[in-house]
Amino acid sequence: MTTIAIETPSQGGTTDDASLTASFARQPILNRDGMLCGYEIKVRTPALPAVEADQRVPQADPDTQPDALPGRAPTPGQRVARATVHGLLQGDVRGALTGHPAYVDVNRELLLDDAILRLPPERFMLELPLSLEVDDALTARVVYLHGRRYRFALDDVAQPNETFAKLLPYAEVVKIDVMRAPRALLPKLASVLKSAGKLLLASGVDTQADFETAHELGFDRFQGYYFAHAQSSATRRVSAPRHALLNLLQLLAGDPTVAQLEAELKLNPVLVMHLMKLANSSGLAVGHKVTTLRDAINATGTDRIARWTQLLLYADGRKVALEDDPLLQLAATRARFMELAIERMPEAGRDEADAAFLTGVFSFVDAVFGGSLEKTLNILTLSRPIQAAILHREGRLGLLLSAVEALEGGAWERVATLCERLAPLTVEEVAQMGLAAGAWAGVADRSAEGLERIED
Repeated sequence: MTTIAIETPSQGGTTDDASLTASFARQPILNRDGMLCGYEIKVRTPALPAVEADQRVPQADPDTQPDALPGRAPTPGQRVARATVHGLLQGDVRGALTGHPAYVDVNRELLLDDAILRLPPERFMLELPLSLEVDDALTARVVYLHGRRYRFALDDVAQPNETFAKLLPYAEVVKIDVMRAPRALLPKLASVLKSAGKLLLASGVDTQADFETAHELGFDRFQGYYFAHAQSSATRRVSAPRHALLNLLQLLAGDPTVAQLEAELKLNPVLVMHLMKLANSSGLAVGHKVTTLRDAINATGTDRIARWTQLLLYADGRKVALEDDPLLQLAATRARFMELAIERMPEAGRDEADAAFLTGVFSFVDAVFGGSLEKTLNILTLSRPIQAAILHREGRLGLLLSAVEALEGGAWERVATLCERLAPLTVEEVAQMGLAAGAWAGVADRSAEGLERIED
């Protein structure tokens, strides 16, 4: 998950809108093949004073689209809704989505405010919670938005209720919480909804067993971090032999010569192929085509080769674009976040930035190799501070690793608590860096700082 904090633009003539800050959290959504097909955007808005929170938003006329009545200041709910829409339209959010659609939680205020019409319907899926009060005004609004090609998902379904029945005709997707839904009800519910032509999204899928159960029931989409655990590694094809990547990483850790690197790479034709493509496709070779392995090493540089090898550990060997590979995206995002965050810390140098990147990229290397995480870290000959951060969350690197994990889980209070120990970092800065890291990971294959596409 990656996040961003956006300040509200002044709208509706109020002068204190900028005091409202919205943050967004990005969570991956996978298809039946285990590839990324979207992200859910979790919205965190500031708490309004009780008096303001009790004010109701005027009901919108579904046949008109005025942003606000002339001369009337927006209500607190409208201000929050407009802050949310403004944030979702920012370039950083679009970059972090890496071309995938966004699933966005919406409430009554956001649905009824005409600011929602600024969201491009082809890029957003609006998630309707079953806690919505479905009256005539809300139904009319959903019908109107549906006619404008906005798409809806019923969110957080554990068991059908009256709201579910009223909103189902307008929903394209039904998101079922597989941890909360009665196990005996799941097969029947899935069968009925599939027969009705609905796409089924299983949320809370954090283990391989949960994924397999939902997959067998015909679910189309999956949300959760099951793919980042060791038990799922057996289902992934590797992009290169793991032992070859480990040997190369161990060699790179010792500041090798070009001749040593060339000799090691020649033992692994798959790695040679990837490196040659990297050198020729990423703009590193200026003015001529790289034709020899030695030229490729010189053009790329050991630092970039090291990062390429580290991330290649996580790449699925199927012919997929890197921005669609959930495990590699998670590893790259976490590593880049760690690097960006440490650079904001007092007295942090280049060596600590490199250590931060390594901490992030190897923090779930057991998802690839299985077995003992400590044993794998020892094989990689990582430094003691890096191992302590990964295994025990110790030191400054351990705190930053805990912070990015909290972001991935949407644990905002936990992020705030950790920021108190990571001064001068603030929750807003951590959120901004999380989103920037996600955008960086999404274009790594098209950047001289990143990777090539992984191909058979």
